[in-house]
Amino acid sequence: MAVFYGQRLLLRLQACHPARLRQAFLASAPEDSKQVLGRNEPRKKRWKEKKLKHPCGSLDLDCSWEERLSSVATPLCGLPYEEQLKVKYEKLKSILQTLTARLKELVADHLTITQMPDEICCPLKPVIPSPIINGYRNKSTFSVNHGPDGNPKTVGMYVGTGKGRNIVCVRTNHLLNMPQGHLQVAQCYEEFIRQSSLDPCILFHLGGHWRELIVRSNRRGDTMAIITFHPQQLNHEELGLQKELVRDFFIRGPGAVCGLASLYFQESAMTRCSHEQSPYQLLSGEPHIFEELLGLKFRISPDAFLQVNTAGAEVLYQTIGEMIRAHKDTVLLDICCGTGAIGLSLADQVSKVIGVEVVDQAVEDARWNAAFNGISNCEFHSGKAEVVLPQLLMSWPETRPLTAVVNPSRAGLHYHVVRAIRNCEAIRRLVYVSCKPEGETMRNFLEFCCPPDTGKKLKGAAFAPVSAVPVDLFPHTSHCELLLLLAR
Repeated sequence: MAVFYGQRLLLRLQACHPARLRQAFLASAPEDSKQVLGRNEPRKKRWKEKKLKHPCGSLDLDCSWEERLSSVATPLCGLPYEEQLKVKYEKLKSILQTLTARLKELVADHLTITQMPDEICCPLKPVIPSPIINGYRNKSTFSVNHGPDGNPKTVGMYVGTGKGRNIVCVRTNHLLNMPQGHLQVAQCYEEFIRQSSLDPCILFHLGGHWRELIVRSNRRGDTMAIITFHPQQLNHEELGLQKELVRDFFIRGPGAVCGLASLYFQESAMTRCSHEQSPYQLLSGEPHIFEELLGLKFRISPDAFLQVNTAGAEVLYQTIGEMIRAHKDTVLLDICCGTGAIGLSLADQVSKVIGVEVVDQAVEDARWNAAFNGISNCEFHSGKAEVVLPQLLMSWPETRPLTAVVNPSRAGLHYHVVRAIRNCEAIRRLVYVSCKPEGETMRNFLEFCCPPDTGKKLKGAAFAPVSAVPVDLFPHTSHCELLLLLAR
C-alpha cells in the first residue's frame, strides 16, 4: 500500500530532486490517496492533512524516508511481538465474521453454520508465533529507481506508486525482517550499477538495462543472487561483456565480500517471466542452494517457491499435518505444491502424495527432493492446476478417500480447480492455506461452502468450516498465514 504526503512536504522535497523527479512529486494527488485522506472531501481540504497514523508512530512532515518505507513494508514494527499477534488475531476474526455472514446469506437452510461466541463459523485458535522474529526472510526482491536524493541507480523498495507518479526507491537497511546477507548483496549491486556505463531500466519504453535483484538464502548462509537485465538493442557480444562485468565484480571485485554460492543473470523484456520464457543464466557458482526442513533436504532453484520464513514454514507444515489427521490409508492431494515441501514432509504419514504445480522447474525440484530423501510414495504433475486437476480427479473412485491441501498465490484458486474439488466426492477434508484470506480467497471459501449449484456446475456436497489456525510467518507485517479446515 502506498504512503502519500501533503503538498507542503512535496514542495519542501522538490529542491533536492532533479527535474524529472520534481515533476513527479508535484503531480496532482493520485487516485489512491483519496482512500487515505477521504474520498468525498474537497481536494483543498484533503491536502491540509499533516499526519498519517500508523503502528510505527505518527508520520509527520519531518519523518525520514526510512520511516515511510517501514510504514509500508513492516507496519507493525513498532509494536511488541505479542501485540502484533493480537492485531493479526483480531484481523482474522473479522475476516471469519465476514465469511460467516456471507455463508448465512448463501446457505439458508441448506447448511448448518455453527455459531461461535464471536459470531464466527468455526473455532479460531490463537496465532502460532514465528520461531524467528527478525531477519527471517529467505527471499528478498529489490527494485531499482530514483532514490530520495534523485539518483536513478538506487536499490531498495518503493514508497509511492507508478500510478501516482511519486515512486521513491528507499534502501532497506533498517527493515527488521531483512537478513544482513541480503542487504549486503543489495548494497553491492547498487555499487556495481552506479559504476556501470549503462542506465537503469525504470520504464521499458525509455530504455535502460539494470533492473531488479532477487536474493535467496538458506539457514547455512548460502546465498543466491539473480540479476534481471533488459537487453534492449544490445547484440550478443555486448550482452556477453555485461555478464562478464557482473561476474568479475561479484567474484573478484568488491562484490566478492558477499560470498555468493550462486550468481544468475536473466535477460528479460517483460515485467515478470519464468525460466521457460527467459532462462536463468548461471554466471558463477552452483546451480542450486539447499535447505533442510523437518529433517528433509530441499533443492532451491531461482524461481522455485518456498515459504519466505523457513523456521515458520516448519511450524506451518507440522500444523497442517495435525489438521488433516492423516493415517496410512490417506491419499494426500497437494495443490500448488511448489518444490513439494508440504507433501514430502507428510509423506511418511500417508499412503500416497499427489502434487500439482505450474512451475516446471519447481516440479523438477520436487521430484529431485523426493528421490534424494528416499521418498517413493510421491508423484508430481506439472501444469496449471485448473487443467491438470480435473483430469486427475475425473476417474478417481469415490470409495478411495482423498485429503487435499491447497496453497495458492494471493490470487486464489482458479474456479475450475474449486469445481473439480467440489465435484470429487472422494475429497472429504480440505486445508486451505492463505496469507490473504480477505481477498480472492474469500470467493474460494464461499464457492466451497455454498449449496450445490447446477448453473455453476458445483454438483458436489458443500464443505463446512471446521477450524481455523493462524500461523505467523511474517513478523512486523500485517500478514499471517491462515489454515482453514473444511470438511463434508
